[in-house]
Amino acid sequence: MDLAQDPDDQLLGRIAQGDPAAVRALMARKLTRINGLALRMLGDASEAEDVTQEVFLRAWRQAPKWTPGAARFDTWLHRVALNLCYDRLRRRREIPTETPPEQTNDGPAPDRGLEADDVGVRVAAALARLPDRQREAVVLCHYQELGNIEAAGLMGVSVEALESLLSRGRRTLRGALADLV
Repeated sequence: MDLAQDPDDQLLGRIAQGDPAAVRALMARKLTRINGLALRMLGDASEAEDVTQEVFLRAWRQAPKWTPGAARFDTWLHRVALNLCYDRLRRRREIPTETPPEQTNDGPAPDRGLEADDVGVRVAAALARLPDRQREAVVLCHYQELGNIEAAGLMGVSVEALESLLSRGRRTLRGALADLV
């Protein structure tokens, strides 16, 4: 896509001028995808909502400074969301606990067969166990539906490195979910 033809440039110009309808339009256009990205990266709906709010606050603040054609706004927005997710993931690792957390069984209840919700929970749990970079690659390509070139650019890696991350992530997910087939 040509940077000069970014569909969000005009909308950002209107936001910079204080147009509340433009803010609503941006939210309608991007909210679901950004919140979905945060939810898949963090695995916690409340944290995902916090990240999503912060992403849109930063977009609103950035709008007056935005230079059309310098970059795709959607790419910038995804990068901001990913950075905020990684900040939260780092903080999680830094919190020492006196007692180990309770272990929960993410598998289906013994008295039920696999239902759609159970499968979704298992997939989300397997996705959460992937290394951060593999999870990021899988989320960007499969859930956010970005192409390999765009996802690689967002992650700051080559397309070959992205494909390697995707391959390892998919293989790990297949192994973790093999009993579902």
